Amino acid sequence: MTEADREAGTTPASRISVPIQLRWGDLDAYNHVNNTSMLKLLEEARVRAFWAPGPGEQAPPTAILETGIESGMLSLIARQEIEYLAPVPYQRRPLEVQLWFGKIGGSSVDVCYEVFNDPASETRVLYARSTAVLVLVNAESGRPTRITSQMREAWAPYIGDPVQYAHR
Repeated sequence: MTEADREAGTTPASRISVPIQLRWGDLDAYNHVNNTSMLKLLEEARVRAFWAPGPGEQAPPTAILETGIESGMLSLIARQEIEYLAPVPYQRRPLEVQLWFGKIGGSSVDVCYEVFNDPASETRVLYARSTAVLVLVNAESGRPTRITSQMREAWAPYIGDPVQYAHR
């Protein structure tokens, strides 16, 4: 994302934008979103962006995963890293979570995230960036399963540069 995009509050075309509403219970004693709550918020954005919608639900074109024991495929997190850039205070407007793929492998994808305040806010704030390595697994055998051509086709427009962490 360019600095101009960030200042303008726009989402690059190669990213999926998912609004996520905060809950009062996401805050900790310091009155900002707790680190474990941030993982839950990212999880919610990931599910909305990639899991197939139910009847009558709206979802982005990337939402094609049929996962769960009954579908025969699981999507498991193998690794996750978060860099916190600013405390997230409670706010009534939803956060904007932008997602894209830093890499699509044989059976895994690197899902990248940036978490912002609401795009309509006067001042744009980047709160956190993250990467999760998601592995597709056969539910019966527990072994990794190949990413399908349908998944690759749906996800290809959303491949971008991996997250560059400032503090390592």
